[in-house]
This record gives sequence, structure tokens and C-alpha cells, in this order.
Amino acid sequence: MPRENCLIVRAAGKQLDLLRGEASRIAKEANVGWWTDRAEIGTKFCFEDPKSKESFALTCDSLGIACQDG
Repeated sequence: MPRENCLIVRAAGKQLDLLRGEASRIAKEANVGWWTDRAEIGTKFCFEDPKSKESFALTCDSLGIACQDG
């Protein structure tokens, strides 16, 4: 699976749980897979397509949670 569709997010606790729920919702709507991995700093959220990654980035922005390409 391509790694270029990943974002690194710095979040913990309830914020991280919220983001996992949002990632699941986005992937389900797009009918694609998603997964998380540990990053050096934060959590890496990866999607099977770039549109889902973009949608997740917009969700992070709307929640005030910083993310970066990973």
C-alpha cells in the first residue's frame, strides 16, 4: 500500500480517539482501507487513496489539530 497517503498527527487521549473515529468514517464513505502507525513524534494515519487523506487533513484543521505529511 502506498505510503504517500499518510499524515502525522500530534494528538493523545480523547483527541486521538476522535481522530480514529473520523478516519474510520472517511475511509468507510470512500470504501477504502486505512491504518495507523507510530511516528517519531505523533501518530501516522494512512489511507489507500489521496482523496481520503485530503479529507482527513481538512477534518484535522477544522478540529484545530495540526497535521503534516508523513
